[in-house]
Amino acid sequence: MVLYYLLTAFYVLVCTVLLLVVLLQQGKGDIAAAFGGGSSSSAFGARAGATVLSKATAVLAALFMLGALALAIMGQRGPGSVISGSAPPRPASAPLAPAPAPTTPAPAPTTPAPAPVAPAPAPQ
Repeated sequence: MVLYYLLTAFYVLVCTVLLLVVLLQQGKGDIAAAFGGGSSSSAFGARAGATVLSKATAVLAALFMLGALALAIMGQRGPGSVISGSAPPRPASAPLAPAPAPTTPAPAPTTPAPAPVAPAPAPQ
């Protein structure tokens, strides 16, 4: 579990550095010219050699993708089911606890109970 947290911390660091490296690069293209960047005659700017920032971007992008894949694999709980972490059910033969007795007495009936009727004598 410690490896997961170390990888997460490393992943956050890679994301932060990748963000900074991308923001440090000079814009190339017509949209960048509208915001103060240099423009050129070709569509994507002049072909230049790979700079340190472009190499760092490629390496950090690869680490970003591999880190996301590794965290996704490590974050899985495994082939368990949804109820794999719950306690097993009680056996049916186990007696249940008796219900507690009521603490308040039942209210007395307000009408008197009718007197019992004697059965009629059987004819002889």
